[in-house]
Amino acid sequence: MKNISILGSTRSIGCNTLDIVALFPERFRVLGLSACENIERLEAQIRRFRPAMVSLNSVKAAHVLKERCGDLGVEILSGVEGLIRVSTLPEVDVVVSAIAGSAGLIPTLSAVMAGKTVALANKETMVMAGEIVTREAEKKGVRILPVDSEHSAIFQVMECGRREDLHKIILTASGGPFLNKSYEDRKRVTVEDALKHPNWNMGAKVTIDSATLMNKGLEVIEAKWLFDVSINQIEVLIHPQSIIHSMVEFRDGSVLSQMGIPDMRIPIAYALSYPERLDLVMQRLDLARTGMLTFENPDIKKFPCLSYAYDAMKTGGSMPAVMNSSNEVAVAAFLHGRIGFLDIERIVGDTMSGHTVKGVNNIEDVLMADSWAREEAERLVEKN
Repeated sequence: MKNISILGSTRSIGCNTLDIVALFPERFRVLGLSACENIERLEAQIRRFRPAMVSLNSVKAAHVLKERCGDLGVEILSGVEGLIRVSTLPEVDVVVSAIAGSAGLIPTLSAVMAGKTVALANKETMVMAGEIVTREAEKKGVRILPVDSEHSAIFQVMECGRREDLHKIILTASGGPFLNKSYEDRKRVTVEDALKHPNWNMGAKVTIDSATLMNKGLEVIEAKWLFDVSINQIEVLIHPQSIIHSMVEFRDGSVLSQMGIPDMRIPIAYALSYPERLDLVMQRLDLARTGMLTFENPDIKKFPCLSYAYDAMKTGGSMPAVMNSSNEVAVAAFLHGRIGFLDIERIVGDTMSGHTVKGVNNIEDVLMADSWAREEAERLVEKN
């Protein structure tokens, strides 16, 4: 029996994780949950899975939940301190980090420092502080198991080969809903348009990042830290069918891939059960019905956010955190109707251009870069 905490339990990854737990109650037990502010969904999860501790972002939301769940004996906390408590519960074996955005950094790092295995879906943690997190994980002997379908694919392929034989990693990207749209078409994109991903059912922030290809840029940086490779060893290919989740090329020219239907429960289950595999009763991949699988190189002039990620990683220091945080501000502004779709890439690019790079030696340095980027990006949004 593995005891788990889920950070971001009311979001897409969190809900899918609980689906796996429900299918295998003899294998997994939920001890901790956290959510942003979806009280109704969190209450339903508490009543079904009976965790010992939960946390919400705000004190007000936590107070409301206490009134509604007073009969259940669950400890209800709030804020960053609550997240840290949920992620470091002594009895917990695995922490599923599924919070969207930079809010996942502190609780995920706290889980690592507490010696927990981390099932990582929060790519921003590695983008902002990959060197710090991997250093602490090595010090504590902690495994970070990827949940993102692309990184799970690489992880699974690497189980079949030797690390020293790796030549390069090939991350696949669906291309999002605007792959074949012109500049003029993308100027008129609405929030509703951008939230219609052709293959995956994801949260709003990740879906918008997929539409700009920023999501793939974040995954490039995450892959660099997870698999200890040079940024030059990571390639991106557009694969609209989302059947091949990523590939690894070895030094003898062999290319191995992991394939499957686009369903996040598969990589989640593998991260939870590793090194075993669970007997998932779900739709199976039927290649005959799938038909042709296609690939093309990404157009970085059309989708500059991908190139921003390579530039940020090559620059190093505080730049990846600045890129990530300015993107979060810009995406939120777009979702709230304050800027247009193409303004996202402009605001991120301008914020990065205006940043004086500094070294990142500790988490305080990361948080300072995050704060600066948010203020600058917000200024550019207001100026828009």
